[in-house]
Amino acid sequence: MGAVRNGLLVAVLGLAAAGCQNKLADENKQLWAQNREQQAKIDAMAGTPAPQNDSAQLAALQGEVAQRDARIAELEAQLRQPTPGQANDPQIAGIETSFDQATGNMTVNIPGDVLFDAGRATLKESSRSTLNKIASAIKKDYPGKHVFVDGHTDADPIAKTKAMWQDNLDLSAERARAVASFLTKQGGLESKLVDTRAFGSTKPKQTKEASRRVEIVVATR
Repeated sequence: MGAVRNGLLVAVLGLAAAGCQNKLADENKQLWAQNREQQAKIDAMAGTPAPQNDSAQLAALQGEVAQRDARIAELEAQLRQPTPGQANDPQIAGIETSFDQATGNMTVNIPGDVLFDAGRATLKESSRSTLNKIASAIKKDYPGKHVFVDGHTDADPIAKTKAMWQDNLDLSAERARAVASFLTKQGGLESKLVDTRAFGSTKPKQTKEASRRVEIVVATR
């Protein structure tokens, strides 16, 4: 990735730092649960009289617990370290960037839950600093480049707010317009260079949560 692309990547990585901390905490919790389960097996085996007590298996289980303990200590050390950008954006998680060498498109993927409440298309107050930082990075690194704001949803029918939207395509279009409007009016991007596209549920990702997103696509060429 070239030096120009790095600017947007660094800005977005700062926003994603809190998400990384959440992943570390989740891994730590999972390892603790596995160790508790493993320790119960060890205690049960230790109380079994020989020859039913398999010393080799017991040693193997104890070795696995020791490895997890080491990883838990490592994770706790990382979690104690300050997180860049966390003080300004404590709720940001899951922001990702990707660059398509073939098309020259830089894509910033923002989870829908970061931007909107369920079934809504009004930006959360907490999302505004996120979008401002992305807009600033685009203005600095890609002046005069075309930007597409793409709205995506999962495939679940709209339930609680179905009176507001015709379908998921309608919701994704309004969410894209909300983000594009912020990027131009508050973020300072040129409105003539920002277009919106709505995809509804036609381009799903691996999970429903990941499918609900807005992608900001910068045509760098």
